[in-house]
Amino acid sequence: MVDTKAIEAAKEQFGKVLEQQLERVERIKIEADWTDYSALKPIVIGMIGGDGIGPTISAATQRVLELLLKDHVASGKVQFKTIEGLTIENRAAKLQSIPDDVLAEIKTCHVTLKGPTHTPEKGDGWPNIESANVRMRKELDLFANVRPVQIPKEGIDWTFYRENTEDLYAVGSQGVNVTDDLAIDFRVITSPGSERIIEAAFAHAKRTGKTSVTVVTKANVVKTTDGKFLDIAAKVSERYPGISWEGWYIDIMTAKLLDPKRRTDFQVLVLPNLYGDILTDEAAEIQGGVGTAGSANIGKVYAMFEAIHGSAPRMVKEGRDRYADPSSLLRAGAMLLDHIGFNDLGSKLSKAIEVCGMFEQRLKMTGRDTGADCDEFGDYILETVANPSLEERWAAYTGV
Repeated sequence: MVDTKAIEAAKEQFGKVLEQQLERVERIKIEADWTDYSALKPIVIGMIGGDGIGPTISAATQRVLELLLKDHVASGKVQFKTIEGLTIENRAAKLQSIPDDVLAEIKTCHVTLKGPTHTPEKGDGWPNIESANVRMRKELDLFANVRPVQIPKEGIDWTFYRENTEDLYAVGSQGVNVTDDLAIDFRVITSPGSERIIEAAFAHAKRTGKTSVTVVTKANVVKTTDGKFLDIAAKVSERYPGISWEGWYIDIMTAKLLDPKRRTDFQVLVLPNLYGDILTDEAAEIQGGVGTAGSANIGKVYAMFEAIHGSAPRMVKEGRDRYADPSSLLRAGAMLLDHIGFNDLGSKLSKAIEVCGMFEQRLKMTGRDTGADCDEFGDYILETVANPSLEERWAAYTGV
């Protein structure tokens, strides 16, 4: 027997979701222009420790950034600001994914570097609050999740542009248990949301001298939403006549990233949120693990940079947080430097991370007392970025 009351309740919930998303579409259409960091003084960099191992790796990363930016801090061009309160304990106590006072502090910064934050899941003892990352992406409209993966000796140089504010994650907490037997979640793909992330990917390709963009969907099956994303890619591509593009399906793409004969063909990849989350973790694992990859969350007004791994509460519980690898957050720091206009410093830090973590490995991170601790690895990076031999060591690593 059909439960008509349950159906009507589900319709009401779906209607609310539709209203919210249609309002959001209109906001996107009138969004602000891109921030010009060269015109800002100071550029305020917010440092957010987060949960678990977050404070440990954030402190190590801040030491490196402060060294690289010391002259700009002295001149007043750059200012560091510590933001407290984005811990699971504080969020749970206030039943907010980002407490109001913390969000207000974040909005006083132009960019933030954020340690990992715990997202509650059923059975873990924390209240069912939304992911802090998801909330921040919504509040600050950080629509582009950018993740580079490079393995120079294998010819791998990928940059992923993952849409950050739509798809299943956008309304992941607003699904409906229609009955005990039927659960429905909602997937959101919009024309302006798709266009701006695809435009960002093509613009990046043009800016960096890349020649191709790969658009990843499952449009042969998910015809309405993924079909829209693919159609908009075709439209955007017309504005970039020097850049070729092609569509790939997410299932075969996960295989082809593992194919040594084909994976070097990919350059810039753009894809909806869920597919992007999955594929970028696979790509990071190919590079050396999710602990080796950084991530940028970019909007036209704000930007947030973070490690792509979790908060590792088990490491903290076992007293091993001091051995956490800061490489992912350091890579995010390099991306931050590049984003705010210090391209040479960002390049220097990226090279130092590769030389120290992937090539020389004088210190190895094992996550335990069998390897270096976070501060020791931070010192290794500090010594390397300040050493004139960095370019020679980079050349030895890349063979160039």
